[in-house]
Amino acid sequence: MIQISRQDSVFILSMDAEENRFNATFVDAFNAALDEVEAAEGPAALVTTGTSAKFYSNGLDLEWIQGAGADGPAMISDVLRIFARLLEFPVASVAAMNGHAFAGGGMLAVAHDYRVMRSDRGYFCLPEVDLGMPLADGMTALLQAKLSASVLRDLVLTGRRIGGDEAKAIGIVDDSAEADRVLPLAIERAQALAAKNRGAYRALKRGLYREAIAVLKKAELPI
Repeated sequence: MIQISRQDSVFILSMDAEENRFNATFVDAFNAALDEVEAAEGPAALVTTGTSAKFYSNGLDLEWIQGAGADGPAMISDVLRIFARLLEFPVASVAAMNGHAFAGGGMLAVAHDYRVMRSDRGYFCLPEVDLGMPLADGMTALLQAKLSASVLRDLVLTGRRIGGDEAKAIGIVDDSAEADRVLPLAIERAQALAAKNRGAYRALKRGLYREAIAVLKKAELPI
């Protein structure tokens, strides 16, 4: 589900499960890939992307969750911990958003240090209002830590789909580009930060996002 490649000091995690929805297998594969990056010696940085032309990540695998019994909520808690792990990851992280980033997929991108989004196709969207689903406290804390209050209000309360150029204009992403430039731009950003001291990088991130990390690690779900 996760292909790992390397370009210079940049580890590229290519999500290869079509819509890249979070279920137990996907969560395990994602954590294992992060383990490999974290264990690597020397300069390093992280880029995540999807191999599909349509999806970066479409969020939680609701069908899997509905059939998983007690394992469903436990898996969602594990997803929240992935977001926390990315917030304090000891190397620079960049999301190369090659396609749709919906719900938990959008939050996955937001948990990275930087985001590069495709401008000619694909949307960022938090559709929970239209799905009739609340956000976990950790999800809200993550979004509040990264997005402006007015942008977050409109995303959450309207469920509106945002294209790459608008996402850049309102501060959801750092760059927007045509499809063939998304990954190279993300790698370029990551490579520029790969030599940063890991201990300092983690400590600084923990300082920036202390409250969000704490709430995410609690992994409490809405009743």
